[in-house]
Amino acid sequence: MKKDLLTINDFSREEILELFEKSGNLKEKREKGIEHLSLKGKSLGMIFNKHSTRTRISFEVGMYELGGQALFLTGDQLQLNRGETLKDSAQVLSRYLNGILIRTHDHQEVADLAEHATIPVINGLTDLNHPVQILADIFTIKEKLGKIENVKIAYVGDANNVAYSWMTGASLMGMDLKIACPSEFKPASLPPLNGNGKVEITEDPYQAVKDADIIYTDVWISMGDKGDLDKKEKLLTPYQINRKLLEATGKSSLVMHCLPAHRGMEITSEVLDGKSSIVFDQAENRLHVQKAILETLLLQRNLRRDSSYF
Repeated sequence: MKKDLLTINDFSREEILELFEKSGNLKEKREKGIEHLSLKGKSLGMIFNKHSTRTRISFEVGMYELGGQALFLTGDQLQLNRGETLKDSAQVLSRYLNGILIRTHDHQEVADLAEHATIPVINGLTDLNHPVQILADIFTIKEKLGKIENVKIAYVGDANNVAYSWMTGASLMGMDLKIACPSEFKPASLPPLNGNGKVEITEDPYQAVKDADIIYTDVWISMGDKGDLDKKEKLLTPYQINRKLLEATGKSSLVMHCLPAHRGMEITSEVLDGKSSIVFDQAENRLHVQKAILETLLLQRNLRRDSSYF
């Protein structure tokens, strides 16, 4: 049976820890210049309906380094934009490819694609979830702190898709997550929380960061945001990650940002470029963790496809 990655809950805690072991091994091989062509002859279709730097490049490079190939497709290049059903497209792509990565607005579109595809589907970001980002983030925390369980994370700013995935990941991996955001931007509902981690939402950024091991933020204005954006920026101004907020942790906290960063808005340049920032290590680890995800999903045995031709 094929496995997809639509949300972090598609993996168990044990599977994630195994994924991190694989990520570390792949990272070490890359640093030593050791070739690892586990996906030779495999193809990944990458459907992008949203702009991307890190997701596109890291997946494309990842497939190349594993010996496979990635095909970049935008929605307007496919027959989906001319009336072909998602079901038909999914079935056809499943005959040509070994996996599909999709980055789009509507999470239901990803779920529908996975339902009809017979090959693994990876969520490269939707308006609801960003699982590959959070898996790379948790791996980075493990690298820096030597542990995952009971790590205290303060997510400060807009409680968007990244925050939503963080709730899932923190709960599953036994972490302590506090989200600080204006009441206007609190999540309408919580995702399924399948672990023993703690998730708390507050309007006070200083309460959230107290004793935090990690302070995390994201852009205030996300792709596809509509409405009064000036008002949104004004409401979020007290949630900027700056020296004052960083010092309020009372300890040597680390700073994370999934990028792209709007310097001077959600985070100051002083903090982003400072000694507490692990932002660019975090960005690099997207490559290593996603290579492990690709290897895990694309090398699954499929009895129907591995059987004789007739």
